[in-house]
Amino acid sequence: MTDQHRQTLPEGGKARRVYLLLRDDILSGVYGAGSALAGEQKLAEMHGVSRVTVRRALDALDEDGLIERRAGSGTRVREAVQPETMSADMATLIPQIVKMGQHSARLLSFSYGAAPDYVAEAMGLGDGRRVQRAVRVRLAGEAPFSHLTTFVPEDIAANYSEADLANVPLYQLLERSGVRVSSASQRVGATLAGPDVAEALGVSVGAALLSLRRVVRDGDGRAVEYLAALYRPDLFELEMSLSRVGESAMRHWEPVVDQRQGETEGQG
Repeated sequence: MTDQHRQTLPEGGKARRVYLLLRDDILSGVYGAGSALAGEQKLAEMHGVSRVTVRRALDALDEDGLIERRAGSGTRVREAVQPETMSADMATLIPQIVKMGQHSARLLSFSYGAAPDYVAEAMGLGDGRRVQRAVRVRLAGEAPFSHLTTFVPEDIAANYSEADLANVPLYQLLERSGVRVSSASQRVGATLAGPDVAEALGVSVGAALLSLRRVVRDGDGRAVEYLAALYRPDLFELEMSLSRVGESAMRHWEPVVDQRQGETEGQG
């Protein structure tokens, strides 16, 4: 993973605030490559903090590879390499699921056991129903961008092995098991990275992550997978096309469904 993919949060709330403000300005182009940042004293005055706080923020930016600090010549913005960003269109969910599954992944764990209560409830499983649980990290190029925990009913998962899942996308394994993915429902929120997830994704403990919970069903409406996914917001985004519909006071926004969805769905 290159320096541009790291995110190093400094200690202290004020230092983190200064770090995030400067980082956003650098990544958004407010400070272009090669441009000079104000001196520590000036930055301290601008942000209403001490020079020690500014120094912590600059140390973190330097560790991220976003700035270069030289004695006597000040601080300059490095030539930034924008990381590859993954996108998912909310209006064409199933084709996006297939597409995401085609990116390489590292398998971190593989086990069988009773479904957690929240998984059993979401999937409509009976008491004590066993599932196969896997934890994987998906990559965009060399950078990890998502941490995936999946639960699959035992009778389906029995058709593939740990080695299979380490080398073949899950949806291909489901189809090989006779499952025809038909629909999915999902919820999106936000959370903070715990120690294990932070290490796997290359972010700091406490870094903000995009949280997604998805239940995937087959043509008969049976739940075949529960996904708990955590995404780095600097490498992944959700997008949706909208159109303005209705008359007068009833006009509102509605999602635009890609008419090619049905064609793309069959390519998984």
